[in-house]
Amino acid sequence: MTDKLIIFDTTLRDGEQSPGASMTRDEKLRIARQLERLKVDVIEAGFAASSNGDFEAVRAIACAIKDSTVCSLARANDRDISRAAEALKLAPRARIHTFIATSALHMEKKLRMSPEQVLEQAKQSVRFARNLLDDIEFSPEDGYRSDMDFLCKVLEVVIQEGATTINVPDTVGYAVPELYGQFIKTLRERVPNSDKAVWSVHCHNDLGMAVANSLAGIKIGGARQVECTINGLGERAGNCALEEVVMAVRTRRDFFNLDIGIDATQIVPASRMVSQTTGFVVQPNKAVVGANAFAHASGIHQDGVLKARDTYEIMRAEDVGWSANKIVLGKLSGRNAFKQRLQDLGVSLESESEVNHAFTKFKELADRKSEIFDEDILALVSDESVTPQREHFGFVSLSQHSETGEQPHASIVCTVGGKEVKGASGGNGPVDASLKAIESFVKSGAEMVLYSVNAISGSTESQGEVTVRLQNSGRVVNGVGADPDIVVASAKAYLSALNKLHNKSDRVAAQG
Repeated sequence: MTDKLIIFDTTLRDGEQSPGASMTRDEKLRIARQLERLKVDVIEAGFAASSNGDFEAVRAIACAIKDSTVCSLARANDRDISRAAEALKLAPRARIHTFIATSALHMEKKLRMSPEQVLEQAKQSVRFARNLLDDIEFSPEDGYRSDMDFLCKVLEVVIQEGATTINVPDTVGYAVPELYGQFIKTLRERVPNSDKAVWSVHCHNDLGMAVANSLAGIKIGGARQVECTINGLGERAGNCALEEVVMAVRTRRDFFNLDIGIDATQIVPASRMVSQTTGFVVQPNKAVVGANAFAHASGIHQDGVLKARDTYEIMRAEDVGWSANKIVLGKLSGRNAFKQRLQDLGVSLESESEVNHAFTKFKELADRKSEIFDEDILALVSDESVTPQREHFGFVSLSQHSETGEQPHASIVCTVGGKEVKGASGGNGPVDASLKAIESFVKSGAEMVLYSVNAISGSTESQGEVTVRLQNSGRVVNGVGADPDIVVASAKAYLSALNKLHNKSDRVAAQG
């Protein structure tokens, strides 16, 4: 007999809590469509009560997604739960995920509530949510560090009130596999009505064991849902990586004896979309989705693979989507072919004017770059200049001069609120000069905390993708820009980050 392992993806909620990983509604919708293509069982679309922007994003995803369950996080109070239900109203399949902290440390220091108060609030919140929706998930935040007797009491009560999924988070990444797996097993044995709910694991990667802990919770503890994110995205050291836990269970089906509904060929496209949207570059040696995951440098390894792939490969690269990224378009490609490729990549532009603008930018790129890859298209439509009407800061043109022995100098033309402005500056290098030229008229006062460059594809003709992370007044944002000219890409990335700083939407961080 086999069981189904439910894949609960929280890239759009917990993953978005990474500093600088905040996404726009359109970006979230694009990723949600890719997660649906990946055949994720549950998509946690956001935290509807945290801001109007997150509410609109959850609602848009709830309207667009047909095959996956759409979930919204909510604190254990009526306002949050009502807001989540409202955002999910049009979803074919919807889930409310409510949570409250149960560890002594969190109850005393954060909530300032007694255990009795927490128990009562958990009970009332699940009862309230169950009257709005049938599918209710409950998480005891910091569950792994909670007192076992108290936790059993809370979980028994919320199941009685109608919770259909019980998720046990290792919120701070403190667990080790054997102990965490046994912890889940003990809970299931001691909670009298444990068979009335699906048990779930949610592990953070602070000690590098999120995937191992999740797998232990599944194998030892009997959990049948795993909460994870694409690329292991998440605050601090991140979350359990979807691609790793999925391929571990699939590759070692002899051990786990579990079925998974995921279309693994969509893993790499999902990884690249999330990376390019958030600006969080995937490390080359990252399991499954890293550029070197299926590369063999050793002569002995190369010889073995040429004779028989399974000598050194336990998975096939094409099984997780590596072979899908072929050259797709060139400068002779027409508008309909471009539109179809956008659709294939899960990109949905809201209006014909946006499609026309994106196609114009594609043609401009094709004149400069003979081969256009999927990654180039994703970078192009991720560029905020695809929707210029929404920009406060826009890129127009850049000129810079750099010569050995002389200070580089840059002049830039941008739009600010629709009006063209010019700036010029020297700097330590052409990039430094260009960004200082922008600051000469913007005067943002922002501090740059990250600057990174990544080649989108594998040649000197490749577009450069630049990520800039800015911090100002407690806000941290990422800007991403792509262009065959690295200096231009840097200016675009900086302006993208400034646009996000300019959009002062409030957010409330929370974690289940």
